[in-house]
Amino acid sequence: MSKIRLFPSGQEIECQPENTVLSALEAAGYALPNNCRAGACGECKIKVRQGRFDQGFVLDMALSQEDRAKGFGLMCMAKPLDDVLEIEWGTEDARPKLFPPLENSSYIVVDRVPRTQSIMELRLRPVGEPMRFWPGQYIMMGSEEHGVPSRSYSIANAPRQNGEIVLQIARVDDGVTSRWIHDDLHEGSRVQISGPYGTFIGDPGVESPILCLAAGSGLAPLLALADAALRRGFAYPVTILFSARTRADVYDLGLMEYWQEKYRNFKFLYTLTREKSDGFQGRIPDILAEVVPDLSRHSVFIAGSPDFVDACVAKTKALGASPALIHTEGYFGQHKPEMLPGDQYTQAPQNS
Repeated sequence: MSKIRLFPSGQEIECQPENTVLSALEAAGYALPNNCRAGACGECKIKVRQGRFDQGFVLDMALSQEDRAKGFGLMCMAKPLDDVLEIEWGTEDARPKLFPPLENSSYIVVDRVPRTQSIMELRLRPVGEPMRFWPGQYIMMGSEEHGVPSRSYSIANAPRQNGEIVLQIARVDDGVTSRWIHDDLHEGSRVQISGPYGTFIGDPGVESPILCLAAGSGLAPLLALADAALRRGFAYPVTILFSARTRADVYDLGLMEYWQEKYRNFKFLYTLTREKSDGFQGRIPDILAEVVPDLSRHSVFIAGSPDFVDACVAKTKALGASPALIHTEGYFGQHKPEMLPGDQYTQAPQNS
């Protein structure tokens, strides 16, 4: 068993041989940024100051040879090889703030609701202990029995007393897991999920207007964040701006109208990119200045494809948003991991 030491706090946690650095940190409640959990997105890239680690299989675009030579690694795949692995992450008083994930929790599909031609909503109820999570986090779901790989799906609701978890899952034609969910799962199906994961969570103490930007099923975690904020009496304006191809792709309109009636500080807007609209028309980066010309005092949450997220981040910064107040969740497609050229065992540079 190894120890992971956080620099500069000096905090140490134990890491079992079968665990990655990320999973060990999560089990101890630490909120290391992550997204794909498969060596593809690069969000968990951290500099290792001391110790050797097995980097495992990753995509070169997520961890270049140059980064590797400098001692960086992807913590979602990295496994310590020495007694101590020191990573450069956290603050001087770094402390846990997440709920430790539960593995293979049993849930029953209690309802299936087609939201659009491509998005299916699942409502899951726990058979045993409910999963504790922060709004904006995600779970992993698949089926080893049916040869279906686990994939990440954002939770679309704030925590509820009955433990229900709502997922909004887009069908991907070449996606084994999404096809299984759309074609094979039905009301009464028993599924195994693991989680919660991720750090796309809101700060309950934030005192600023909130702007949420979403495309497709990226709306899911933003619904959870907005639901939680509004129900706890958040006093500042909360706006969701949703991008859809056509009017038929705009979903949850009934819920959005209900929130607008119940919470005077909430507003839902949408823009269409492939159909004429009575309201906004075009990509969010192209029309955002019409909606909110000045973002210098806003907290911004963005969820969707990586290209969508990148374009929205650039635009929100141009409109004055502080990088520290921009939170993102990119949805990465399935991929086949690749090992970087050369020895997969990595050692921190001796001069670190």
